[in-house]
Amino acid sequence: MRPVRVMQSFRAPRPTTNPYITQLDAALAAEPSVEHLRFDWRTAIVGRYDVFHWHWPEGKLEGTTWWKAAAKHVLVAAILLRHRLSRVVVVRTVHNVELPDVPRVSRWLLVRVDRSTDHRIVLNETTELPPEQPRTTILHGHYRDWFARYARDERVPGRAGYFGGVRRYKSVGALVRAYREARAGRDDLSLEIGGRPSSAELVTSLRAETADLPGGELTLRFLQDDELVALASRSQLVVLAYRFMHNSGSVLAALSLDRPVLVPRNAVNEALAKEVGDEWVLMFDDRLTGERLVGALAEAAAIPDGARPDLSRREWTDAGAAHARAFRSALAGRRSRRRAGAAGAA
Repeated sequence: MRPVRVMQSFRAPRPTTNPYITQLDAALAAEPSVEHLRFDWRTAIVGRYDVFHWHWPEGKLEGTTWWKAAAKHVLVAAILLRHRLSRVVVVRTVHNVELPDVPRVSRWLLVRVDRSTDHRIVLNETTELPPEQPRTTILHGHYRDWFARYARDERVPGRAGYFGGVRRYKSVGALVRAYREARAGRDDLSLEIGGRPSSAELVTSLRAETADLPGGELTLRFLQDDELVALASRSQLVVLAYRFMHNSGSVLAALSLDRPVLVPRNAVNEALAKEVGDEWVLMFDDRLTGERLVGALAEAAAIPDGARPDLSRREWTDAGAAHARAFRSALAGRRSRRRAGAAGAA
């Protein structure tokens, strides 16, 4: 049986590439049943491949100028037309359930990407999709091996930490306000926030909110991996006060560094707590408050040094083979639907 020729929507990883993609790239390159193609526009539009695999398709629409963004929109439309007119099977990993907040034309194209998808890969067992949509579950892998090369700092008692992109839906401002409430009654607490903001307005807002905040540290730029490891390992608790959370690489990054997380209560996080250990995934209901932050820090302090969450279901060793099975399942499903359609037409 010949290898399945699969084009990914990502290019060769760079130092700033999401480690999930970098590790998946390596797993697919090592999988003998997959001919792994990294993305390039020409091959995507006119080249030969069996399967196209989307990750965060909105990233393909971005440009540093309006005319570059416009050109990207035209090229993505060409890819969609090619997929519609050919036998290419389209697979999409469901990193986010909802469409991102983008301009109308971008949203129109993203809806077409979704409608063109033959098979979906979901990263957790609680992702809800319509029953008629074929899917494969491949749990999001951990980052233990990825971070193993970096030195860790000693955890600082009473320190809450945040790392990752600073975006409105991630509610970093809500964390700052909860910390301010907590700090009003506890002068032994501290807060460290690191990550690249999505807008200048967010930078201005966060700097204003933390200007007079005791024990608060801001690093508003992209964190290198060694900086991320240092920030997370210094933290007694990593706090992610997102308004909505589904698949969070930051949660798994913190757990991979043996640090508990405080996250919103939902089905995804409740399932994760059962999987890795309740003491590692602490939750808040509705709005994060100073009282809940203080309570979660106390729970985190009770975890002994050297303890580790159970991430045994999230090893990368089978990721390449698991994706290969998903690609073949997508191909088989597409052929089956075509045969059924031909029989119905007859």
